[in-house]
Amino acid sequence: MENKGRKMIPIAGPWITQKEVDYVADAAANAWYENANIYNERFERAFAKYIGVKYAVSLPSCTSAIHLALLYYKIGPGDEVIVPDITWIATAAPISYVGATPVFVDIDPKTWCISPESIEARVTRRTKAIIPVDLYGNIPDMDAIYDIASRYNLVIIEDAAEAIGSEYKGRKAGSLGDIGVFSFHGTKTLTTGEGGMLVTNDENAYKRVLFLRDHGRAPGEKMFWNTEVAYKYKMSSLQAALGLAQLERIEELVAKKRLIFSWYKEELKDFEGISLNYEGSDVKNTYWMVTAIIDPSFGITKEKLIYLLREHGIDSRPFFYPLSSLPPYEHLDQAKVARELNKVSYQISPYGINLPSALNLTREQVKFVCDTLKKILLSK
Repeated sequence: MENKGRKMIPIAGPWITQKEVDYVADAAANAWYENANIYNERFERAFAKYIGVKYAVSLPSCTSAIHLALLYYKIGPGDEVIVPDITWIATAAPISYVGATPVFVDIDPKTWCISPESIEARVTRRTKAIIPVDLYGNIPDMDAIYDIASRYNLVIIEDAAEAIGSEYKGRKAGSLGDIGVFSFHGTKTLTTGEGGMLVTNDENAYKRVLFLRDHGRAPGEKMFWNTEVAYKYKMSSLQAALGLAQLERIEELVAKKRLIFSWYKEELKDFEGISLNYEGSDVKNTYWMVTAIIDPSFGITKEKLIYLLREHGIDSRPFFYPLSSLPPYEHLDQAKVARELNKVSYQISPYGINLPSALNLTREQVKFVCDTLKKILLSK
């Protein structure tokens, strides 16, 4: 059971076809002059239609989308924004950009998404928004989150960076908040290499975001007339062309992600002590990252397991570390509170890894990963 002489089995990566190559080549040749924005506009229109919202704005990253959303809602110093303790730092970093305070709350032990009970316990008079994260393609209990947001007059910025194609009660991920945000990083199911999208049904939000992403240029006949100091947050035509081609194949991409997960589920179904991604009855999970939580009884942490898998030519990633444990936040009072209260986050994180989930994986590779994982655990 070795991977000798083979390339490392990748943790993540895209599925690129001739369609993507042709669209990008056409953008490189023709998306200039009067056609300069044609691919951005096509991508945005098609994306909004797919998600089921009125407006979509293409951006250089999901991080910039969260930043612009916070700016639209005038969130700043003295305000608090609730985020799950388990997520990539990009969810929380823009809160610091605007001078507000992130409040790290616990996750649900099944979905690994933000816990509504933990949200409610941490709401204060300074709370202005909730950023639920559709972690690894799953979706939290949005009905409960809607209820909390409604009772406390909070806005919901849905971080759907990892969940293109996922659904909650038949509605697409990204359409479930006041604003939704996506990532098109090279590891994502739909990629533009780097890039992001902000989606909303709020016309005022849409217009304000368009203004803020283009250096605060006022609409009208007077060119280069800036009425505010704003930001340069725009996507290139080449990225938009790649994204459009990928979006036209989105059902194929999502189906492959779900197929890869089904292979893992089949290979590990009879092995005790490994918990894979959960899918509730109201959710369609697109399994961006196949994730395994290893029972602590094996006595192996995620760092050690990642090292051992790599020795067999298998790439993997750690389940996110709690944000409240990271050096940029450890001094914050809110992080100190989180380290006391967020029991689930701190129980799960040390034993969770993301297994290879690249869109070019084969059934044989998944079997090899699972056989290797089982052998490592049984040798402990």
